[in-house]
Amino acid sequence: MANRRIASMDVIELLRMLRAGESDRLIAQRLHHNRRTVGKYRTWAQEHDLLTGPLPTSREIHQLLTTSMPSTPPPQQISSVACYAAEIADYRARGMEVAAIQTRLQEVHQHPVSYSAVWRFVQHLEPEKPPESFVRVEVKPGSEAQVDFGYAGLTIDPTTGKLRKTWVFVLLLSFSRHQYAELVFDQRVETWLLCHRHAFEYFGGVPARITPDNLKAAILTASFTDPVVQRSYRECAEHYGFLIDPNPPRSPHLKGKVEQGGVHYVKRNFLAGRTPQPITALNQALRVWLAQIAGQRLHGTTRQRPLERFRAIEAPTLGPLPPTPYDSAVWKQVTVYRDCYVTFEQAYYSAPYRLVGQHLWLRAGARTVELYTSAHELVFTHDRATEPGERKMHPDHMPPEKLPGLMLTRETCRRQAEAIGPATTVLVQELLDYRPVDRLRVAGRVLALAHTYAPARLERACARAQHYGQSDYPTIKRILQEGLDQQSLSTPTTPGPRSTGRSYAFVRQAGEFMTSLVGGGR
Repeated sequence: MANRRIASMDVIELLRMLRAGESDRLIAQRLHHNRRTVGKYRTWAQEHDLLTGPLPTSREIHQLLTTSMPSTPPPQQISSVACYAAEIADYRARGMEVAAIQTRLQEVHQHPVSYSAVWRFVQHLEPEKPPESFVRVEVKPGSEAQVDFGYAGLTIDPTTGKLRKTWVFVLLLSFSRHQYAELVFDQRVETWLLCHRHAFEYFGGVPARITPDNLKAAILTASFTDPVVQRSYRECAEHYGFLIDPNPPRSPHLKGKVEQGGVHYVKRNFLAGRTPQPITALNQALRVWLAQIAGQRLHGTTRQRPLERFRAIEAPTLGPLPPTPYDSAVWKQVTVYRDCYVTFEQAYYSAPYRLVGQHLWLRAGARTVELYTSAHELVFTHDRATEPGERKMHPDHMPPEKLPGLMLTRETCRRQAEAIGPATTVLVQELLDYRPVDRLRVAGRVLALAHTYAPARLERACARAQHYGQSDYPTIKRILQEGLDQQSLSTPTTPGPRSTGRSYAFVRQAGEFMTSLVGGGR
């Protein structure tokens, strides 16, 4: 205590007690100082004639102490790593951490080096910067909300019964500090937008401005001057009528309300100490906690209860909810590939063949998938696929010359054959039943002859081919090319089994061949 000087206010109190005739022991007990210290100040007071006359002011006592009883700093212990000062300064200039410096010094000098000694020496080399001052900004009711995600540990997925990583979404109204929170399994754009919808419905209105952190579901590129906002989030803002005011990069102090009073508060108060539970049960309990605990606490800054402050002041100032809720949608730029399809979430959606190679904007809603040009002109609307690998195709999107083969199915062939006639129906069914080679394409080529030669001629050609036991495509085509379908049929001399191979027997009657052999004409 000999080297430490008592504060001026304590010296004045000590002088009062000395003037009152108190003993050194009693003064030491009351002022919590050593008796020797009290004795030293008694002698000092007597030397400067301070025990009589007007009591000096605190300022006068301070000046007198400074001149007559200067305090001497305590002796400084020399650091055990002071001899390595130049090396440590060089390592720090190169960005090395304290632990790495400790390891490097031990390797170079082959001598034990204390981590705490290096840490203290680094603190001495790099004194702390004075804390930066900030101005607390208080907002008007309904003017701002802050929103963020935070990791919330593991919860049980009710669909699988397994543990999954979970995040907590928090949207906090900056004026009242009333908040909405929800536990989710991911931070995808759809989840982000759906949580906003739930929050607005929970509050019964929409704040004028929302300040999100720079997560990818909201902000594609963070910037102080020109942040790039996720297109889906911008569409959501337009639907509900709020402004997006992204938090500047590397500025965590600007989102303190939602980070400290929102995400961290939920984690420390609601989630702390809980064992993993189904996420549905936790969300139900979270709703109760928001109203009965978070909403009823006395807030440390506003000194009011958030739920009461919200109901009394902020709720009437929120913007109205739109007539219909926002259909949470995801925007994605896609390419039309050579097969006239675009890909989204492992499903396929057709686009007009004339757009092959071009980039389109795809908007995926809960039930539909819309395709837009870069000029935001709607190209087509598909029903959304329900499982990976599913294809959504519209016939008009395919090249006309490719469409018949693309649409060819056994049922299609049967329907087309029945529309032409019974002979065509029987012949096509024989082709479809053929084994082991699949003759679906052959049946399609036979039916295509109706477009070239008319359905009635194809029906007669099929009847003639069957009459002579032939059911193959080359036979039917030759009958039509040579007009044999226009001639009458006669019973073959020795009818054989029907064939679907490439045989041309009985395409003409025997008499027709004899006429040709003796030089007759048709």
